[in-house]
Amino acid sequence: MTRVMNVAMIGGGFMGKAHAMAYASMPMFFWPAPAIPHRKIVVDVTDAAAEAARERFGFEEASSDWRAVVERPDIDVVDICTPNNVHAEIAIAAAKAGKHIICEKPLARTIEEARAMAQAVREAGVIHMVAFNYRRTPAVALAKRYIEEGRVGRILNFRGTYLQDWSADPDGPLSWRFQKRIAGSGTTGDIATHVVDLAHYLVGPIAEVNSMVHTYVKTRPIQQGGVDKLGASEKSATAERGEVDVDDEVISMLRFENGAVGSLEASRNAWGRNNFITFEIHGTEGSIHFNYERRDELQVMFRNDPADARGFRTIYTGPAHPYGEGLWPIPALGIGYSETKIVECRDFFAAIAQNKLPSPNFEDGLRTEYVADALLRSGETGHWERVEGAAGTERQWTRAQA
Repeated sequence: MTRVMNVAMIGGGFMGKAHAMAYASMPMFFWPAPAIPHRKIVVDVTDAAAEAARERFGFEEASSDWRAVVERPDIDVVDICTPNNVHAEIAIAAAKAGKHIICEKPLARTIEEARAMAQAVREAGVIHMVAFNYRRTPAVALAKRYIEEGRVGRILNFRGTYLQDWSADPDGPLSWRFQKRIAGSGTTGDIATHVVDLAHYLVGPIAEVNSMVHTYVKTRPIQQGGVDKLGASEKSATAERGEVDVDDEVISMLRFENGAVGSLEASRNAWGRNNFITFEIHGTEGSIHFNYERRDELQVMFRNDPADARGFRTIYTGPAHPYGEGLWPIPALGIGYSETKIVECRDFFAAIAQNKLPSPNFEDGLRTEYVADALLRSGETGHWERVEGAAGTERQWTRAQA
């Protein structure tokens, strides 16, 4: 009989919506499921907010006291969907209570917090995952398969972008994402870390960076009410304004430990770009290109293609490709953001069932934080900066299992 596991979800906002939907849907897509996630209790900042999230997202109970919830013996999994400033406190408490943990990205605000979180889960022996869900897109996993099969040969370079425009308007509200004390950093932690995770997943560890970091909008209207509003909502040119003390854009050259080179660009101020996550990888035997806004497609070209067919061609992902057994029966029928969360949920519960760490886990999240720290340091110094944990420093970067 499939095991039922009680989930306590901390945070009932946008990410809570995505996670709750995945818990409800995962067994419908992947059956037999590795476990049945039971939406036991949702926690939010007030009793009223928690009760609203309970009713909306289908949880059995609601609470505003996460500390009491993570100590409950009937809770198996703690899901952290909060702003970044409480990730470490909740995760460390949940680990000490023996709970398996999935935490939204970035893992933490700082290297010190991420280290403490990684140490806590190691000592507790619990299963842990950081929710970089874009690597669960079937086309991305297919790119990984081609690379592991040697289809592109030795990787020469990687170019990755994550461009959005939701904060391009200076009259968008002062979300917590623009406040260092809560977010830790701006674009670097919020979206550039997704590019870093894809680079680590597909190419290998980043060893050194040389970046430029900019803040374009120095102040924003202070938002009213307790619900966080992203920059694209409820604009105001007349409200009192507060300081923005995080970065809007980061651009960097990259050096990988395996000798590959590359670049990274992330901005939340790119008019016309909605969720523009792309990568292009060139190797000695071929090339791969991916654009998340066309997420069912992978563009490939291999050196041994016939001369009269040279150039990129489109592969539409479907049943023959990664995760195809649980998604839709026809190629190009279409997947969305929600399916990447469903796949993430399946892989997390499969890891619990197998007592085997998934990837990306908290160690992977810590390594990503090392890169984010180097990006910000390089933005200040204007120099190439080594990534802590890279070969040649005091730590060694060991690739986690795929």
